[in-house]
Amino acid sequence: MMLRRTLVLILAGSIITVSCNEHAAQNQIKKSGIPIGERIFYEIFVHAYYDSDRNGIGDLNGVTAKLDYLQGLGVSGIWLLPIHPSPTYHKYDVIDYYGIHPDYGTMEDMKTLLDEAHKRNIMVIIDMVVNHSSSEHIYFQEANKGKDNPFRDYYVWSSDTFIQRQEPHHWHSNNGDREKYYGFFWKGMPDFNFDNPDVREEIKKIGKFWITEVGVDGFRLDAVKYIYPDSLVQKNVEWWQEYRAFLEDSDDDFFLVAEIWDESASIGPFLDRGIHAAFNFELSFAIEELLIKRRDPGLGRMLGEIHERYQEASDSFYDAIFLKNHDQNRIMSLLIDPRQAKLAASILFTLPGIPFIYYGEEIAMLGLKPDEYIREPMVWDLPGQDSGQTNWIEPRHSTPGKVTPVKQQMEDNTSLLFHYKKMISIRNEHKILSTGSIRSLDHIPDSFCAYELYNADNKILVIHNLIDKTAKLDSELLKSRGRVLYLSGTYREETRDLQLDPFGTLIQYVD
Repeated sequence: MMLRRTLVLILAGSIITVSCNEHAAQNQIKKSGIPIGERIFYEIFVHAYYDSDRNGIGDLNGVTAKLDYLQGLGVSGIWLLPIHPSPTYHKYDVIDYYGIHPDYGTMEDMKTLLDEAHKRNIMVIIDMVVNHSSSEHIYFQEANKGKDNPFRDYYVWSSDTFIQRQEPHHWHSNNGDREKYYGFFWKGMPDFNFDNPDVREEIKKIGKFWITEVGVDGFRLDAVKYIYPDSLVQKNVEWWQEYRAFLEDSDDDFFLVAEIWDESASIGPFLDRGIHAAFNFELSFAIEELLIKRRDPGLGRMLGEIHERYQEASDSFYDAIFLKNHDQNRIMSLLIDPRQAKLAASILFTLPGIPFIYYGEEIAMLGLKPDEYIREPMVWDLPGQDSGQTNWIEPRHSTPGKVTPVKQQMEDNTSLLFHYKKMISIRNEHKILSTGSIRSLDHIPDSFCAYELYNADNKILVIHNLIDKTAKLDSELLKSRGRVLYLSGTYREETRDLQLDPFGTLIQYVD
């Protein structure tokens, strides 16, 4: 096993070309009648979301109980973090790929969730973690018994001390065994050996089970780039092509979105008949930079070039866009001014791609690492007012007084939750915001972030004020004003002067 390395993400600061985002039209993923490219997903850590059986831990029935809330928010897809039996709270080390963790419920509960979600036109995808298993998985327990065990070759072993010295933190001793096993993330997560045909067939069988027998709508694929070492990228790509082709033999209406922490140029090959979409970490970091520095680093140009790179690899891809996820500090803990939460949402929901909301972002939940504290309980109501409130961990950041609960925000039309509903409603009504191409606008002060979304029929202008003061913009861009979809500020028709509120946004059609 050769060295696996994590590449540093490099944000593009100067991009001069853009590209179309309508390439995905060929891909006929359309669960519940809504094309995948027009959906909005919501990421749920079940453990922390809503508790139906009053034991303090969230569960699948709790998610089902909140489907009306999610439908009211306007989302049309949910991503469940790992739900399989596991010895850890996060469950990224799986013991049984065919089961449901008992804390979360039963397979019947899962099927009820799927049925109820589909009634509301909400897709459900689940985390699929196949780079490694738990060290408590029966396969690894068998592999531990010695070289002659038939499951030994399900994992990666070596007695070569030179190889082990190249990655000392990834090779782990095993009860006096002369050979060490490879676990990239930690000793409790031994990596599968994908050169073993039996492993490949088992992983494909697991995927088929969840799609064809259980009825999930796809997977968020964990640690996609780590199946093989960095030096064997093509083998990695070919595995995911094989995986998708196998699943398509049974059901071609599913969605694969992948975690690949890497540059867009390295992600592109995976989109060629492998995964359907990859999370855009470059964009996430660029939005963070824009919000913190209050200067546009060239967001539209950067995203356009990313799509151009993707299109070089595949004429049928989707871009999974997001602010932050369960592995990152929450966006509101990185910002100084709470008003920027609305700006962050306005940016996310006016960029082409498939947006993913991390649970609690819509109410400005806070969170800083370690990981447990970016996965704190969802805040539904004031303390003691909702028996479904989870308490799996005592929150450090999203505490009473710091985060206004869902119930109170639903009653306030100036709240962040109300703003999320507004932005999502606009996006759902105007599909060009999801599927249009993006073009950056030049000759505008970098205290604004401005871009156009366009297709063959329409064009939309988007301008964001990045500073905490009312900002005036007198520009040729405003000469061809059409229907205004959203404006936080004022516009004088006779002078074509636009004044945007602090952290305000304009969304309008261009005639």
